[in-house]
Amino acid sequence: MVFAQAAPPDSDAARLVGAPWEMANADRDKVCDVTFKTDRAPQGFKVEFDPNCGNLFPLVKDIVGWKFAENDLLRLVDAGGKTLIEFGEVETGVFEAPTPGVGLLFLQAPGGAVTASRPADDMFGEWVFTRAGKPICNITLDSNATNGQYPVKLRPNCDPAIAQQGFTTWAMDQGELLLTPSRGAPWRFEEVDAANFRRIPAGNEIMLSRP
Repeated sequence: MVFAQAAPPDSDAARLVGAPWEMANADRDKVCDVTFKTDRAPQGFKVEFDPNCGNLFPLVKDIVGWKFAENDLLRLVDAGGKTLIEFGEVETGVFEAPTPGVGLLFLQAPGGAVTASRPADDMFGEWVFTRAGKPICNITLDSNATNGQYPVKLRPNCDPAIAQQGFTTWAMDQGELLLTPSRGAPWRFEEVDAANFRRIPAGNEIMLSRP
C-alpha cells in the first residue's frame, strides 16, 4: 500500500521524535510509553504505543498516526483521519488533553521531572473562589468518583465568571489542582499552602481556598 505523501515534521514537531514519551492519566495510576516516528502512516506519521498502553487506554488501539496541527496542537488520529486525542502544550515538554470517556491525559517529555501530587483525599470538601481576596463562589470537590473522575459542585449565587465555566470534574496532577470546565481547557492552580491554591498563570487574582 502506498500512503499519501506527508510533509516532514517541522522543527517544533521534530522534537517529539526519538525517545519514548510518557502518557498518563491525571491520577498517574495509568502510565505508558508513546514513541513518535517520522515514517509515513495512513494519516500523518507513525506512532507506537508500548504493549500495555491499549489495556490502560483502549482508544489508542485505533490510533494509527500523529500530526502537529495549527496552534501547536498534537493530534493522534485514526485511519480515517479522525482526531481521537488532541494534546495542547501547557508548558515546555508537557502536553494535556481533556478526552471524553477517559478524562484528562498528559504527555510528558522523556526525562522530565515529575512532581508528586497531593493525595486526592486531602482535597475533598468545601472550597471558595476568591478574587482580590473577596469570595465569589463556593464549590465542593466531591469524593464520589465516576469512571475515575471526581465531580465538582458549584453552589448557588456564584460570580458569572465562575458560573459560566460549568466546571464538571477535578483532579490533582504533579502538585497542581485541575478544574475541567464543560468546554475549553482546564483551569490550573498551584499550591501556595495547605489551604490555598493560586490560579496559573499568576496575575489574575483568582485563588481557591478552604473556607
